[in-house]
Amino acid sequence: MKSNKQRRKELKAARSQRAKHQKQAKIAWQKRPPSGAIAVDHSKLAPNNSYTLPPDYYTDQPFTCRDCGVEEVWTAERQKWWCEVAKGSIFSTAIRCRACRKVERDRKAEARRIHLEGVAKKRARQQAGD
Repeated sequence: MKSNKQRRKELKAARSQRAKHQKQAKIAWQKRPPSGAIAVDHSKLAPNNSYTLPPDYYTDQPFTCRDCGVEEVWTAERQKWWCEVAKGSIFSTAIRCRACRKVERDRKAEARRIHLEGVAKKRARQQAGD
């Protein structure tokens, strides 16, 4: 018959072995990305203040355009460019199709131009009044 000390030692060793096996299985599962996935280069990502770890790979993500309602796919290649080259947030997603993004960019550029013209006119009037 074994002493309690011996039995506790055996149980501890068994738990340790089981935890090691589970950890190895989890790592092996995480290393198998789905087909068409592109690996994330963590060194090129913009810093973020999140406790959530960024994903290990990019996958194609379907989305519906917010403006026109067209179903599109944000490809893994475009996600890689957005996160690693343009330094966008790793947790952001696409919301507009390419055509609607161009329309939105043009709208913002026009609004900016009108605003800056108004500011210039206001400054000209203030300088003329001085």
